[in-house]
Amino acid sequence: MDLGIKGKKALVCASSKGLGLGCAEALAAAGVNLVMNARGAEALQASAERLRQAYGVEITTVAADVSTAEGQEAVIEAAGDIDILVNNAGGPPPGMWHDWDREDFIKALDANMLAPIALIKAKVPGMMERGWGRVVNITSQSVRAPIGVLGLSNSARTGLTGYVAGTSRQVAGKGVTINNLLPGIHATDRADMLDGGVVKARGISIDEARAERAATIPAGRYGTSDEFGATCAFLCSQHAGFIVGQNILLDGGATNITM
Repeated sequence: MDLGIKGKKALVCASSKGLGLGCAEALAAAGVNLVMNARGAEALQASAERLRQAYGVEITTVAADVSTAEGQEAVIEAAGDIDILVNNAGGPPPGMWHDWDREDFIKALDANMLAPIALIKAKVPGMMERGWGRVVNITSQSVRAPIGVLGLSNSARTGLTGYVAGTSRQVAGKGVTINNLLPGIHATDRADMLDGGVVKARGISIDEARAERAATIPAGRYGTSDEFGATCAFLCSQHAGFIVGQNILLDGGATNITM
């Protein structure tokens, strides 16, 4: 399918690896020029160069932490006018409800709620003026069904979801859509970290931990960054202009809900 976005420009946050890289690659494959961001410069440059060679698109890299005001300023300035914004940030650490203090919540809010909102506020007005734009926020399955040990993520990402629910309907009339992708377990560094925690807590092997978790997913496996990226690219395409303010689960059926 021709996504109809060749030549457009996208900012993809946290895109040196994992789901962010999957989104960046799917957009590059569709002919979209990229501004790629991540905290680690070396991995970011390596991923950007691979995509340049593979797809022949223009790519600017910005090594910065978008959870900080300085990082946001650097990314906003470097990106310039964009047509597509993919907000993404690593999740906060797991724990129990009594483990977290105010500062822990503030860090989670900065990374997983306030940073995406800052980039939306900076870039969506230009999209509205030009009459076309796409915003995709990578959140979590936990906004539909909270995960006990991910209370920080549950809180911050649900806050972003509420913001998007109202904002998306205010900008849709100007040709700009805002939607959220809610990943379940995918084969990324984040999954490795969570599985590693199970290994330490229960004294089992990493393969046993992964097998146990895969068994809780009706699809019987972890997701891949490629299939996640393809879904993101579709939401960014010319075909997705009537999808507004939605929370789309990509979890292999793991979240047991009706709607």
